[in-house]
Amino acid sequence: MAEKLFDSELKVMGVLWREGDTTAKHIADVLIEQVGWNRNTTYTLIKRCMKKGAIARKEPHFMCHALVEKEAVQEAETNELIDRIYDGSEDKLFAALLGRKKLSAEQIGRLKDIVGELE
Repeated sequence: MAEKLFDSELKVMGVLWREGDTTAKHIADVLIEQVGWNRNTTYTLIKRCMKKGAIARKEPHFMCHALVEKEAVQEAETNELIDRIYDGSEDKLFAALLGRKKLSAEQIGRLKDIVGELE
């Protein structure tokens, strides 16, 4: 996907990633409940996602299908964060995350497992 998705567009994508293919009406209903948007706002965001190649529309009933995987967007967003805030240094990001709070023994164990898999 060439174009970056903005936070509002990611809310639309989040519904599709959680629930799978669904109608634009359902996405609007979910986002009315979650964030208080009106239906037209959601439809506008769906159309923006379509123009960016993130959503495909199928008939009948304006059925929406995610064309990008959540993991691909997460990776792109993480890479942008690392480049923009941490000078391209993954270890600076990792150190910043670890320094934010006291980790439980379970969390430390999971992190050790992740690092072990990378070695």
